[in-house]
Order: sequence, then C-alpha cells, then structure tokens
Amino acid sequence: MKIAVIGAGAMGSIYGAHLSLNNEVYMVDTAPAVVEHIEKEGIKLLENNEEHVYRPNAVTSTAGMKPVDLVLLFVKSLYSKGALEANRSLIGPETYVMTLQNGSGHEDILEEFVSRDHMVIGTTEDNGAVLGLGYVKRGGAGNTNVGMLAEDQELFLPKLKQAFECCGFTVNVHSNIQQLIWNKLFTNVSLSAVTGILQVDMGYIASNEHAWNMTARLIKEAAAVARGLGLHADDEEIMEKVRKTSEMSPKGCTSIRADLQNGRKTEVDTISGSVVRAARKCGIPVPTHEFVVETIHAMEDKSR
Repeated sequence: MKIAVIGAGAMGSIYGAHLSLNNEVYMVDTAPAVVEHIEKEGIKLLENNEEHVYRPNAVTSTAGMKPVDLVLLFVKSLYSKGALEANRSLIGPETYVMTLQNGSGHEDILEEFVSRDHMVIGTTEDNGAVLGLGYVKRGGAGNTNVGMLAEDQELFLPKLKQAFECCGFTVNVHSNIQQLIWNKLFTNVSLSAVTGILQVDMGYIASNEHAWNMTARLIKEAAAVARGLGLHADDEEIMEKVRKTSEMSPKGCTSIRADLQNGRKTEVDTISGSVVRAARKCGIPVPTHEFVVETIHAMEDKSR
C-alpha cells in the first residue's frame, strides 16, 4: 500500500516507521530539519529498551506527487484542514483519509476532501514521546481501533487491517466506531478540560470537591449529547471511570494543561467543542461546555 503520513511527531513517527516495513511510506512534515534527518538517518524508535531504525521516505512538499492509497493524518487537530489543503495532490478519487487524532467530529473537516465512504476514523492506544530529532520513545503498544461512518463498499478496512498488522500493529475494526470515540472523549471533555482551566495535576480533580463538581457537570452534559446521538452513555459509569483515572494518575498532566502552560493553542475545538457542535445538532443545552470552550480560548490568548 502507498501511504502518506502527515505529521512526523511522536505518533506519526511510530506509525510511519512501522508501516514502512511492508508499505511504500512517505513522511510529510513542514520542518526541514526533521525531514532531512529522516531522509539521511531514518527514524529511530526506542521500543522495549531497544533502539530500532526505520527508513520511510520523507518530504516537506508533496507538490507534483501522485495520489496515494491512504493518507494518515497525525497533526494536531487544529491544523488538520491546513495540512490536508497543502497536500491535496495526495488525494485522488480512490484515496482514503484516516485519522486517529484526539477528540471527535474530525469527519466535518475530512469530508471537505473525501466522501464519507473514503474516510476512516478511530483511536489509538499507542503512545510515544519525542526524545530528539528523528528519535522517538514508544511508550507502549496498544490496539488501533478503526471504523467508517458509511458502508465500506470497497472492503477497504480488511485491506487496511492486513497492511497494518503485517507491520506489527493490532487493528480492531468496529461497526460503531463513534461509540468508542465518545467513550474516550468523556474523559477528555471533563477531566482534561478542568485540569487545563485550573492548571492542576490530574489527581486534584478527584480530591477537590469543587473541581469534581465541575467535572461531573461536564460528564452529565456530554452523556446527554451522546444519548441524543443514539450512543450508550451511563452517567454513573462514566463518572466512576473518570474518578479512577484521576486517582490512578495523581501527578498526571493532560495535553490541554501542557499546551496552556507552554503558550500553545489547544485542541479544545475537537474536544469540548465537538460536544457543543453535536449538542446543537441534537437540540440539547450544554452551557458548561460552551463556557469551557470560551475559557480555554481566552487562556490561549492570554498566554500568547
């Protein structure tokens, strides 16, 4: 399979590196130093305390390139539209675009470039961290969960599963991928959002009455929206899961908190913002989520 991975950060590097074992892979990144290093030295992954070097192709520009079979999007979600626009040459009538990004509602952007029957969405349980130029630590391998929002008429998902699994990934194909995405989203729109606003460790949420009340209100609103979409969402089950996540990671730092700390724009629009957009479609009020989105954007502007 001919695959383009847009974004050579930690996760893009992990997927691009392994997929290059049995596929024609092109890493696409706007950082010349990163691309030059990959072209000369490859991508070095630290996995299970061992270093392995992989050699995908790497480019800063895809102008003039022919369409690929699969575009795998691994930029931060707020840059998705710009990244796809800049690499339109990769997308032909037979091309599939796949996202494993955090949050929900990515299909609203993807459908500007491909039809829903050529769109793959999902989640990854893999994780990684950049240690240096072209050097990434793979923190742990997990399942890659994928699905489609339309009928897979061309039976692409079995081909994707085979192409990924022969490179060391475990792929689960789900008939209701939105349920899985929202199950993960519940924690991000509650625990993660509140740690960002309060600038606290994850453990603070379960230990502080007021922080927990904020989190619980966000969970209840998000669960009501999920049910409005026809998904399963039990308030008490979700709250128990989120509470345990807080208690089990007392010093944990969420990505929203880290982004705000470091003066970066967050992915709040595809996290809490996705709940707000879905709520409007369902006619369900979510005032707390609306407040969270505005607050986090205000904090982004303040830090800049």
